[in-house]
Amino acid sequence: MPPRVSGPQGLSVFNLCLRPAAPRQTPALQPLVQKANLTQDEKKRLRKQQPYKWAQIQQRKAVKVERQEEIKKARAATWGNPIHGITTPFVESFDSAGQASVSKILFKTNENGERVPAELPTDPELLNHNLTKQELEEALSTAYQLTKPLETTNRALVDSVSEAQELKQHEERHRKAVTALQRITSIENANDKSRLVINVRRCVETFGRHNTDKILRPKPRAPGLPEREPLERGGPDTGSSEVQIAILTAKIRVLAKIFEGRYGHKDKANRRNLRLLVHRRQRLLKYMERKERGSERWQNMLRTLGLTEATWKQQITV
Repeated sequence: MPPRVSGPQGLSVFNLCLRPAAPRQTPALQPLVQKANLTQDEKKRLRKQQPYKWAQIQQRKAVKVERQEEIKKARAATWGNPIHGITTPFVESFDSAGQASVSKILFKTNENGERVPAELPTDPELLNHNLTKQELEEALSTAYQLTKPLETTNRALVDSVSEAQELKQHEERHRKAVTALQRITSIENANDKSRLVINVRRCVETFGRHNTDKILRPKPRAPGLPEREPLERGGPDTGSSEVQIAILTAKIRVLAKIFEGRYGHKDKANRRNLRLLVHRRQRLLKYMERKERGSERWQNMLRTLGLTEATWKQQITV
């Protein structure tokens, strides 16, 4: 029975209970782990007991989620599409074979701060059926001279009225022939196959080393190795990696537009062809990255064709 202890005057007697102290808990060897997420009960309790702190938590979470979305969009923009990459003016000019001068999807800001369509690279000299404007004009001038009525040396036997009428008819026939040939050779009336032929020619002229070697510097050699002498090319360069990649990009754009159309999901043959072209371009890009990474040829090709890491890294599914 606990002892009875008398207290000060005016207070009743109280009991004193002497018990052994509770043993100290052995400190845990593992560090204290703080939970990152709260349970549902803890969230309810915090929302009810500390509404101000709960509002701060929700505000920080909203800012964090918004920042994550911005980073995700920026990465997606730089990563690009594995098929199209990032659309550039040169790639968009494939649709018109270098005839349209203004973009329909790309815009820029002018000096007045207005948003205006971007300019596209054009090649007005190229015509349908693998002709040029100069060749067409030479052919028309030759045809004009060959079909012109012969002038009689004996002017006494010539009827001036009939001669003038023949010349007028000749001029009218020549004008109609010129109009017909312009319509026939116009790229606007060409089919997709003819546009692809023109785009291949443009790729060879833009990325062929017979032209780019005069503008772009070669990749620097390792220290101690002698510099290579530039090769003399006998004609247009059609076998370089960048030329083949540009040609494949033009073909991929044509097939991708067909596949992304209204009934493209039913076109199984084009799906396979598109997959083959994309993976062939991916192999060429990996090879060129290994050989020319950091060089002006590599940077110029990526900048002109809008190719990103998505076009040659990781797995591409079509």
